[in-house]
Parts: sequence; structure tokens; C-alpha cells
Amino acid sequence: MIVLICVALLFAVRSNKGDQVNRFAGERQFCKDQFCITLTEGQITAETGLCVVIPCSFSTGAAFTSQHIVWYKCEQKKIKCADSDMIFHTNKNNKKVQAGFMGRVSLLEPDLSKNNCSIIVKDLRESDSGSYQLRVNGVLKTDGFTFSPRANVSVKGLSQKPTVTVPPLIEGHQTTLTCTAPGLCSGSVPEITWTWRKPGENDSHIPGNITVFRTENLTAVRQRHSSTLTFNTSAEHHSTEVTCKVNFTGDTTTEETVTLNVTYIKEVKIMGNTSVKEGETLNLTCTTDSFPPSLVIWTELYSENIQNGKEINLQHDIETNQQEERGLATLFFTNITTKESGQYICTVKHLNNTLKKQVDVTVRYVRSPLITGKSTVEEGDALNLTCSVDSFPRSFIKWTKLGFNTTLHSGTDTDLQNNTGSATLFMPNVTEEQAGRYMCTVKHLDTTLTLHADVTVTWFPKILNSSRCEVQSDVLTCVCISVLRFPLPTIRWPLLENYTEYSVITTVSNHTVNSTLTLTVKDHANRSVECVASNTNGEVKKNLKIQINLSQQEEKVRALFKFISRLENIIAFVIGVVISAVVCCLVNNCRRKKQKSSGNLDETLQMVPNQKAPLVAVEDGAVPVEEVTAEIQNGPKDVEYATIDFSRLKRRSPREEAKRETTKTEYAELKREVEVEREDAAAEREMLEGKEEEAEIEGDEETQHWVPEEEEGEDMAVYSTVKDIMDKS
Repeated sequence: MIVLICVALLFAVRSNKGDQVNRFAGERQFCKDQFCITLTEGQITAETGLCVVIPCSFSTGAAFTSQHIVWYKCEQKKIKCADSDMIFHTNKNNKKVQAGFMGRVSLLEPDLSKNNCSIIVKDLRESDSGSYQLRVNGVLKTDGFTFSPRANVSVKGLSQKPTVTVPPLIEGHQTTLTCTAPGLCSGSVPEITWTWRKPGENDSHIPGNITVFRTENLTAVRQRHSSTLTFNTSAEHHSTEVTCKVNFTGDTTTEETVTLNVTYIKEVKIMGNTSVKEGETLNLTCTTDSFPPSLVIWTELYSENIQNGKEINLQHDIETNQQEERGLATLFFTNITTKESGQYICTVKHLNNTLKKQVDVTVRYVRSPLITGKSTVEEGDALNLTCSVDSFPRSFIKWTKLGFNTTLHSGTDTDLQNNTGSATLFMPNVTEEQAGRYMCTVKHLDTTLTLHADVTVTWFPKILNSSRCEVQSDVLTCVCISVLRFPLPTIRWPLLENYTEYSVITTVSNHTVNSTLTLTVKDHANRSVECVASNTNGEVKKNLKIQINLSQQEEKVRALFKFISRLENIIAFVIGVVISAVVCCLVNNCRRKKQKSSGNLDETLQMVPNQKAPLVAVEDGAVPVEEVTAEIQNGPKDVEYATIDFSRLKRRSPREEAKRETTKTEYAELKREVEVEREDAAAEREMLEGKEEEAEIEGDEETQHWVPEEEEGEDMAVYSTVKDIMDKS
């Protein structure tokens, strides 16, 4: 405890009636003869490291002049202190003062004429406890007076602490802390240091450049020693312990620790998962770090549109936990539904400040997928199926075909729009191969859902080009082939309405339906058979042309050509005979004409009578047949060409001419029949075997001798006949 002593000098004023003394309360005056002293009654207490003031005033007789003041400290049991107990002398040259008190004791008032004998003892030690006695010396050495009353001082250990002044601390503002050392009397200047420690950390000294030490003189004997600390306040300084430590002379130390409370508020935080599955629990905590603690409230933002949005308090059926003293509030939903999705606002009220933070609560869900569109389409039309699902967030949707692992991608055949919560399967100009089961797979977070659609492609029946009819030995066999698709086609033969005996066999393979008709027919020329394929979608008709079996046709053609070859030989022989007869007749006619008339031999043929060999008419005259024959036999086997002038021959008789015309006509008709037969055979051969068979027929060796009469003329026919005659002879 700081001892504040106000020293008032007590002056004795003498009068004729007696002495009167003015005293302060707590002080007592003691007089002996003309010497009086005023001291504090009781014991003066002090603490180590500090200072103590011993109030004192005195008075002497008029005949005594005070020259020096001397203070002693000795034990109470001594009646009078000795020079060895001297602690202070106004004569600084006096060497009897104890070394331990040198410089620690001083007068409160150096002017002795004011009769103030108060002293100050600083840097107290516990050994400074004891009785203090005053002596006043005069001008002469023998003059002096020692006062019997004494001042008693008790020094104990230091218990006083520095005083730390902390103004209101606000985040972002500059502040100054002040630490004042204990004890107000003048003494040695103490050392003041600052340290601070954050929670959970060790002490750290504050740099000296931010501390200011200051000594303030209150009166001549009173001083205040203090230090100030100036810094910019932040939220980090909150709850920091600041210690002011004062070191006095003699290793006496005292300190004071204060905890800083900084007014601040930090960012509003919302903890918890704002996205939950439907049916789960939502648990959101809104909190903020502030001092003093803030009031936290949850509200729901209800808005029909963004501009007209307004906050509404949460209803009682929504569980909330407002904990103002903790600076937090909890938003709690059990078995959450999509109705609880929306925007919620956390409002924080701190002193005069209001902070808000908004959060979007989303409820994840997925409904059953749905496929819309017609799964049955006609062949050639477009397939348009859409797989969609209501979910949040949007699901990933893909189309696949059963039996195929690959995903159907966007392109000319499909149109997948899986980024819109739906996927469209679009196929233009659908074919039968695209029928089947298509799978819609929906992936939503960790959930997978599947749905399928059976695509059916309907079609009109189709008769394949491989359908045909053939005739072999008057047996008509027709095969009608239709594609096997859904719905299953049926095949019928309208031809059978006119027949009672027939057979129809229908077979079904993996890809086709075959209907085989067997029927016996006599007349099949220029005939076609109608095949009708039908199903529930409609029907289609196809006329099948009857074709002759290729192997049978070929045998007939070859037999015909053999017959024609033999016929050519016969015709050639007959023509040769006829020409020989004609030549003989002509020769006889010439003979008769020569006998009847004579003419220019150059203009008529010469007839040689009485020659056994027949003559052959030539340009230079008649030549015997034997000579011609001999030349033919001796010369080359082939007949040489000769120019025969038939105009010189005798004109035939009407009978002979008629006979010749008849022979020529029969030959022409026979030739024409052969040509007709040949043309029909060639046409049939071309139809069945094509140009290759026709080439073989034309290249036949037996038919190469045949030359039409129109092309070669009569001379060639004559040559052929003569050659045949020569060959036979």
C-alpha cells in the first residue's frame, strides 16, 4: 500500500502567555525545555523497493540557531543512538553516515530555517525497519539537542502491483495501454517491461520501440512512473494476456496481467451439407466469431420472383436452435422433402451491425424414368422415342440396343440429348434390322435405373426376284419367295382357282417364306403365273414368267440341227439329179434344133452327133462329157469354175419348164421350212442359253454348207449340185 504522507511544517510561536502548537491529525508533539518535535504517532509501514517519508518538524529556543540536522537509526532499546547509527547528516562531508544509507536518505525541505526535518528513504529494504531519532546541531560544536521521541518504520515485502489501464478495444482502431508502477514518492526510476501471451502460446516480449516510459512529478516528493503501449487492434488480440512488469532496485519485482477484450466480428460461416437426398436429415449451423457474442437467427427467403422476395420467419414445425450466448444457430430438418428446397438466410446481429449470409438448400431426388413415343413403326418411317426422368441434379441418360455393348451416339440415325434430363432416340427411314429391344439407362449420382422399349417394325410383303416358274415334261413348277418378317406373310396362287389337281408346299426358313406350286399343264406358251404375298399390312403381286428347263431345250435344239444336216444332204443329191436331167434335156433339144436349121456357129451351140459321151455346153463350143469327166478325174477333186451360157441353149418346152418350176418350187418350200425351223431354234436357244449357244449353232460344221438362195443366186446352186454329182460318181 502506498504511503501518502503530506508533511506540514509545524512552527512554534511563542507569546507571553505560553507556547501554542498547530498539529495535523495523527501527529504528536513532544517538548522538553525549549526544544519541541512533532512526529507521526504509531508505526509507519512501507514495502521493499519503494520509498517512505518520515514526517517531522521541530522548534528550538530563540538563543539556539540550527546548523545541521542528523538522523539516526538504532534499536528501540537504546536510549540514545550513537554516531555509528548515523544514516543522514546535512553536512555531506561527514563520513560517519552508514554506507548502506548513502544516497538513499534526503531531506524533504533543505532549508532548515523552515524547521522541517522530514526525510525520504527510498529503495527500501526489509533491513530498513527500526527506530529513527532526530538530533539538531547548533553553530558551536558543543551546541546540540537530541530528541527523545522516535519514529518507528516497518518495511515488509512488496505487495503492490502496477496499475494497467486498458481503454475499450475495437477492431481496426489504434489503442494505447498504460502501466503505472506502484509508489508515488520520489525514488530510483524503476524498469517497466511489457509481455503478452496468446492462448496456448508462450510469453513474447513486445519490442521496445512501441513502448514509451514516462515519469511524472506530482509534487516535490511525489512522482509517478509509467509506460505506455500503442498498437493497432485486431481480432487476433482478443483474449490475449498482456503483462506489465516493474523491476525496482534491489531485485524487487512486481507485475500485473490483464486480458484484452477486443470488440470484433468475423465472417459469417454456415457449416453442414446443403445438398441432401430426399428423406435424409438436413443439419446446418450458422456461426460467427465475435465479441461480444452475436445473436444468430435463421429465416427463409420466400419469393414468387426475385424482385419481390421477402424473408419470413421459420415456422414452428421447422426445428431451429437459436443459441445467442454461443453466437450460433442450427437449422435442422428430419425426413426432408423437395418442399424444403430453397434459399435460407442466416442473420447475425452484433451491437449496431447486422450481417447476412444466404444459402441454397437442394434436395437430391430421382423419379422413375418414362419412355414416350410409338415403339411400333412402319418400315421406312421414322422412329422417335424419348426417355426422360425428373431428377435433381439432372441425370445422365443413354440409349443402347440389347445385345450390343456400344452406346448409340448422336448422328444420322440417333439424336441423344442427355444433357437436358432426357435422351431422344430418332431413326429416320427405319428398316427391319433396326427392330429389337432398346434399353434406356439412367445414371443419377450413385443410382442406376433402366427401362426398355421393344421396337417393332411393320412392313408390306415383298416378293424376291428369285421367284420363278419352270416347265419340264409338261410339269409346271413355280416357287414364290417372300421375306420372313413380322407380321408373317402368307402366299397364295390365284391360278389354282381353275385347277383341281395340284400341290402346294410352304416352308419357313430363318429369313424367307417359300411356297412351291406343282401343276401339270399342256399348253404353257406365252403364259405367266401370278404370286400374291399378303399380311395384315397389305399385299403385293408378282407375275412369274414360265421358262423351259435348260437341259431339255438344249437336247431338242441339237436333235433339230442333226435332222437339218441330214436333210441338206438329201436336198443336195436331189438337186444334183434334177440338174443332170435338165442338162441332158438341153443337149437333146440342141441336137434337134441343129438338124432343122443352120445358123452361125458363133451364135449357137454346136452339137456333135454320133458321139457316145454327152456334151457339155461351154463358151467356145460343145465338149464331150467324157473329156470333162476325164479332166475332173485326172485333175483336182474340186470342180473348177466354168462359165456356162445358158442363153444359147434351146428354149425349153412348156412341159419341161413346168417340170423345172415344180422342182424349184418344192426345193424353195423345203428350204423355207428349214429356215423357219432354224430361226425358231435360234430364238429358243437365245432365250435359254444366250449368245454363246447361238454362236455354237452358227459354228456347227454341218450347217456351214447351207447358203440361202437369196444371197448366192442360181449359179451357186448349180455349182453345189454339180459337185454333189461328181462326188457321187
